[in-house]
Amino acid sequence: MSSSRNPHIPSVSASALLVALGIIFGDIGTSPLYVIKAVIGIHEITKDLVLGGISCVFWTLTLLSTIKYVILTLRADNRGEGGIFALYTLVKKTKIYWLIIPAMVGGSALIADGILTPAISVSSAVEGLRNISDNINTLPIVIIILTALFAIQQFGTGFVGKFFGPVMMVWFLMIGVLGFISITTAPEILKAINPYYAIHLLANYPGGFWILGAVFLCTTGAEGMYSDMGHCGKTNIRISWTFVKVMLVFCYFGQGAWLLNHQGELLGDVNPFYALMPKWFLLPGIVISTCATIVASQALITGSYTIINEAIRLNFWPKVRIVHPTEFEGQMYIPSVNWILYSACIGVILYFRESTNMEAAYGLTINFNMLMTTILLVFFMRLKRYNPFMIVSFFAFYVLLESGFLVANLGKFIHGGWVSFLIGSVLVIIMWTWFQARKIRNRYLEFVKLDEHIPAMIDLSRDTSVPKYSTHLVYLTSADDPRDIENAVVESILENQPKRADIYWLVHVDVVNEPYRMDYKVNILAPEDVIRIDFRLGFRVAPRINLMFEKVVHDLLVSKEVDVTSRYESMGKHNKIGDFRFVVLEKFLSYENELPFYEKLIMDVYFYMKQMSLSDERAFGLDSDNVTLEKVPLIISPVKEVPLKRIN
Repeated sequence: MSSSRNPHIPSVSASALLVALGIIFGDIGTSPLYVIKAVIGIHEITKDLVLGGISCVFWTLTLLSTIKYVILTLRADNRGEGGIFALYTLVKKTKIYWLIIPAMVGGSALIADGILTPAISVSSAVEGLRNISDNINTLPIVIIILTALFAIQQFGTGFVGKFFGPVMMVWFLMIGVLGFISITTAPEILKAINPYYAIHLLANYPGGFWILGAVFLCTTGAEGMYSDMGHCGKTNIRISWTFVKVMLVFCYFGQGAWLLNHQGELLGDVNPFYALMPKWFLLPGIVISTCATIVASQALITGSYTIINEAIRLNFWPKVRIVHPTEFEGQMYIPSVNWILYSACIGVILYFRESTNMEAAYGLTINFNMLMTTILLVFFMRLKRYNPFMIVSFFAFYVLLESGFLVANLGKFIHGGWVSFLIGSVLVIIMWTWFQARKIRNRYLEFVKLDEHIPAMIDLSRDTSVPKYSTHLVYLTSADDPRDIENAVVESILENQPKRADIYWLVHVDVVNEPYRMDYKVNILAPEDVIRIDFRLGFRVAPRINLMFEKVVHDLLVSKEVDVTSRYESMGKHNKIGDFRFVVLEKFLSYENELPFYEKLIMDVYFYMKQMSLSDERAFGLDSDNVTLEKVPLIISPVKEVPLKRIN
């Protein structure tokens, strides 16, 4: 009953490469819509600016996207899975506590990217309609498209997903052909391959360094190659990236060639990307561009679901309802996340209104994500015993490079960058609060030795003077050691209201560092009376405990390890098992606490978020008709002395 590696990672084939185009490269692939326009901005078009800007884009794609991600980062796979949280689960083995910070910051940045990418990419595509008529109001069209996109998530996107690959293939061929044709009109643009022009721009052009903030937009989808590795496999990604990069370079250089033919002018409202299209092709080109941005947005939305699901497993996020709308492997829908993303995305669009205005907000959060990935990668390299010189060189080069981009992006902070920073900060605060509160709560959990209480549980099980509470009574326990049990569980069984049952089952769920592991272990602590089951589930596996528990009981029946036949005489002679009842202990913060200010603040926010999160029984996939909810006061720091005096 074990599956540690994702068995659905495809081998190299034409169809797998096509799927990779649709899933992996939507974000980075649609960046030509706005990057060059952002690089030129309000500056006059000059030869130095064009050659330097295109050179910066080319080398950013090479150094960050190709070398860092495609060549190096894809090596850091966790049983075939990638992404910032998969990387964190690998480096957790180093026992370095503070690594949780880059993991949270990086994960929050990716979710923020899932808000900003649909806004800027769809807006950039639809604004191409203004090349047909200046009077077209594109804002309502953008909102309608995104509303429809978020609305269909609840039905699953498996069927639509079949078209993602072909759509992106058409897109990349289109931008490659348009760019190549344009290059033939000004072959001089090929000089931009020489990094001299990038260095010259940054060193000598007035305000040249700050152009890096716009240049960085060309690589914002690079993290997606790593995050979605489990869907396509690293080999398919590396092969398809060769084609994608060539098409992107053709498109960027083609826009540069068009700019060289318009030196001395200002761009104004002209987008160099649409300027490559002949007038007769404008409408089909806009339709293809819009379809490509929808694919890119879809990839970011589903990626956000995956990140939140992993965050829940790692105790970084409140438990929320997760739906599997289709039978496609790994496909999920998280209603609360979907509508939070939608509301934030529409808010960004209504605030900025134009894609040009969104450029300042875009890129900052993903820049943080890249820096955090670099930090975690260094510890991964140490764990894998890479050459120390290589580790130091990698760290020094990429921290310096990405810090330079970060400084340039921070220059846009007051012009809209604060929006993405605010979104990312809120997400980090939620993750940090939830994680810290769980730590504070678990620190004060009182465990007792189970052996000391098993005799009393056996006696209760056989005491016919006590009404039977259930044939089988199941408790979820957080005790890692099978010899331990929460004192609250013991009190629930033996003291609060004695709960007589034939067999007491203790269920423990351990989230392991592997993505798709599904194992269980049975400990028979007292034959025919007390049984413990330990589930070891991967961080991408939904804990559907009801179904899993039924599977375990069935296996035990088949192997005849345990007799679960009802002890009622009338039921036993017919081999009836009887009922199973789960008891969930829900903790609430007792008034009998004297907490330090920081811990009180953390716990207050935690329990406020807990009210809005999924209940434990639903989070663990338990059927409500066989679950008893029992509230237990959580006393973390009891009042030391009550100044109460007796008077006569």
